[in-house]
Amino acid sequence: MRLSKYNKSLGILSLIAGTLLMSGCDSALLNPKGQIALEQRSLILTAFGLMLIVVIPAVLMAVVFAWKYRASNTNAKYSPNWSHSNKVEAVVWTIPILIILFLSVLTWKSTHALEPSKPLQSDVKPVEIDVVALDWKWLFIYPEQGIATVNQIAFPANTPVNFKITSNSVMNSFFIPTLGSQIYAMAGMQTKLHLIANEPGIFDGISANFSGRGFSGMKFKAIATKDDAEFQQWVAKVKAAPNTLNTMEDFEKVAVPSENHPVEYFSSADPKLFLQVINKFKMSHGKMDMPEHEGMDMSHAASAGAEE
Repeated sequence: MRLSKYNKSLGILSLIAGTLLMSGCDSALLNPKGQIALEQRSLILTAFGLMLIVVIPAVLMAVVFAWKYRASNTNAKYSPNWSHSNKVEAVVWTIPILIILFLSVLTWKSTHALEPSKPLQSDVKPVEIDVVALDWKWLFIYPEQGIATVNQIAFPANTPVNFKITSNSVMNSFFIPTLGSQIYAMAGMQTKLHLIANEPGIFDGISANFSGRGFSGMKFKAIATKDDAEFQQWVAKVKAAPNTLNTMEDFEKVAVPSENHPVEYFSSADPKLFLQVINKFKMSHGKMDMPEHEGMDMSHAASAGAEE
């Protein structure tokens, strides 16, 4: 009897503790700040709601049946020879089939509509950012502005951002949860991602793929400025930095593994540095240099991982 009371008290305390701990959680996927993330949230909630059509009745019936056919209920109908019902079969098969068909069509359409490499439709000129995953930090190159940063990016709100992504080491995953899809970064390859922020703010960026000892500190900030003027102020601040990134020798110094690396600015950066990082892996395998537009695009492979 004492043990039963102890287990009950422990269960209540665990429930209270879990509730308090979960109250501090913020699901970034359900709190979108960009158009892509909004559409992905809608897809998640729609699929979740459709699956509840099957789950909720199943849970309720489990409770109702257990109560109705309990040993003490002598009024429950006893049918030892019952084995089949066409009506029951029609319900338990038709409803799940219809849900699966609807989800199939929805998934097919959304997969193509939210394809990471598909440019966003906008009258505003997009911001181009080249991304290189390092151990264990993110290098961002702005080819049009001729600057580079580590662990921080900025772009105007309501402006499309075109990311080209690769890795200088092991495979990684580039992800800004409140803005949309994650996509893989792979050495010697290029993936593409197109995002947009619907409002100004500072959003957390992470690596969503374990990549070694410093993985937990491989984070960055994505700053969506309120307008282009504020973005240009940020660019001017970066251009005032003393460091430069104009050669592969400069790049290799930055690429030295480090953990919890601070934000770093480079006032000048070679716009072709991203392509040079990709090509150094191709050259190591005896392959010819490739023009930028012919870089291998693995967006389709990466988008499959984005929907797990």
